[in-house]
Amino acid sequence: MNQYKIQNLDSLEREMRAVARGEKTAPDDAALPSFNSIEALIRLLTPKNRNLLSVIRDKRPQSIAELAELTGRAASNVTRTLAKLEAAGLVKMEVVDKRKVPAVTVQKLFLEIDPYSQCDILTLS
Repeated sequence: MNQYKIQNLDSLEREMRAVARGEKTAPDDAALPSFNSIEALIRLLTPKNRNLLSVIRDKRPQSIAELAELTGRAASNVTRTLAKLEAAGLVKMEVVDKRKVPAVTVQKLFLEIDPYSQCDILTLS
């Protein structure tokens, strides 16, 4: 399971400046994807994008063009969406015979919300 923090941009900037000044060491998860808010994650998981993920999981398309055809979306739209989903760690793009083949990387998302602070955590399994 991978854990990603949800950290607003102000908090991230303060953390980065403290590391740059040598006041603290870089966190272990510094190189992992992160989200600046729960809302950003929810905006990414629209019904259309969730459908896209389920088609990738269930049909295992062998190209972006095939995925576009299966979902009825334009290939350029699918490519743009896949880039966002890949940056979030939800899919990976593999190159097979010079074709980009999407594959899901998670089965479930678990969101731990701290109602008293901005210390929320997203766990992917």
